[in-house]
Amino acid sequence: MEKITFTFEGEDQAVEFFVLEQTKLGGVTYILVTDSEEDDAECLILKDLSKVEEDESVYEVVEDDTELLAVSKVFEELLEDVDIEM
Repeated sequence: MEKITFTFEGEDQAVEFFVLEQTKLGGVTYILVTDSEEDDAECLILKDLSKVEEDESVYEVVEDDTELLAVSKVFEELLEDVDIEM
């Protein structure tokens, strides 16, 4: 499982997440990440807001309920043994 490091804007602290899956929906890239490799770990769906010419990716946590539901269903299909609870 790939591990990536995020730094928050305006903060020096970094957080590491494991990337479970990536998908593109409506031309937007989304990643499903978790903070642990354990079975019942907390997950976040992040939306890539960066432009193609940017060196670093910029992600935002998906909070819109409609968008979150649509993307979580795609991830559940891609990861057949995963049930995403909101």
